[in-house]
Amino acid sequence: MASARKRPRVEAEDNRAECPFSIKIVDPKDKEQKKKKRRRTDGQEDDDATQRINLQMSPFAPCGKFKTYETMDLHYQVDPSKKWTDMTRYNSFVLNGVKYFSEGFIYVANDSSIERQKGVPGEMMQPRKKSDDDWVARILEIRASDEHHVYARVYWMYWPDELPQGTHDGKKIVHGRQPYHGTNELIASNHMDIINVVSVTSQAQVKQWYEENDDEIQQALYWRQAFDVRTYELSTVELVCSCNTPAHPDNLLVGCTTETCKKWMHEQCIKDEALKNTYNRLGTDTPHRSPGSGKDSKGQDEAKRPLSPTETTGAAVSAQHSIDVKANGDSDSVQVRDNVDVKQSEDEDAPGAPEDSAAEPSVEPPSKAESETPTKATTTTSSKLILTTGKGKPGRPKKKGLDANGSSGKPWEGLFEVTLKMTESSPPVLEFKDLREGIVGGEKTWTEPVTCLVCGNQVN
Repeated sequence: MASARKRPRVEAEDNRAECPFSIKIVDPKDKEQKKKKRRRTDGQEDDDATQRINLQMSPFAPCGKFKTYETMDLHYQVDPSKKWTDMTRYNSFVLNGVKYFSEGFIYVANDSSIERQKGVPGEMMQPRKKSDDDWVARILEIRASDEHHVYARVYWMYWPDELPQGTHDGKKIVHGRQPYHGTNELIASNHMDIINVVSVTSQAQVKQWYEENDDEIQQALYWRQAFDVRTYELSTVELVCSCNTPAHPDNLLVGCTTETCKKWMHEQCIKDEALKNTYNRLGTDTPHRSPGSGKDSKGQDEAKRPLSPTETTGAAVSAQHSIDVKANGDSDSVQVRDNVDVKQSEDEDAPGAPEDSAAEPSVEPPSKAESETPTKATTTTSSKLILTTGKGKPGRPKKKGLDANGSSGKPWEGLFEVTLKMTESSPPVLEFKDLREGIVGGEKTWTEPVTCLVCGNQVN
């Protein structure tokens, strides 16, 4: 059986949020096997009978596909199971005056953010504040035994830098952020944990980005790709342009206006192709002359022109409305110094988390070694491990070296510049600037229409 937890649990400290529950991913076939092996002794069922297998229907539906499983639905067990199910289920909780709902996104304090706030005098007397490196999660279920013991079952959202070693991105094995990931981009996952809600620092706004509708990109957090913790697979992303790579959310895309093509193109690919063609035509010493401006540049001494480079780029439980959270109380409560405001909110209605249902047999998921995956700590705030961010960013395209003649992979660099100009009332154009020195005659700036890198037609 595979475990969703890839970080060891450590003992709770005075300033950390204790969580006595753990999540285990299970093979649904285990349910049938346990029924066959179950024996009664003195009228009592064995311990396995209390280990209920649940099914979590995934709230995430990425546009891309997975190779192994069609969905991110997950069979799991909570340990200790009876203690979890004996608690009351709620639709929301109130912490530091802020109300959080099931199905909502939250920021969760981690080791780095806690250590940073500990270094500020008097900071531990105040509620925890959001940090830039906080984790992001989606609440699936809220349960509590009282206002001092409130817990949330969550799915983690990954920052691209957190992708573990052995992750499959299509046919490639990757680790960390990829070239197409945007600054505010997250990756949805079915990595499940239970956290103490005292670890929550603030609400988060996260939206799904549908690549076919580029106009809906938000400046806040967004996701388009998903990670299946059972197989370490990333869902596929749409490939665009002549280079057949994904779109970068922070960069401009230009669409071909030819009805039979309609291909999206990267701005940088358009500019690189234009600069390559210009260099092939003018080289290092031929002046540019627009058509009809006089003597054609082809009349120059062809022998002086350099050769063109040859590089190309290619079971339902009813839920109470809400519970307020207290961070201190009896000796069994969490020992933290958060200022938690407690108010009754029984009269408010809120949507509940998706109901868990009994599991059915399916294909057994492969297990992974715990040491391979630097992901979230289940207690979220009770670890001194440092989050691996993959600063080296394996998987980044290798830099192009020198060609056989010792020339740069982009020989036009320093000789020409080009800017893509776009307006709503006219077709896009490329504005060139000649940076070469000592060129007699010709034009130093000029414009050219944009042509599609796939079909070759002009973009209108």
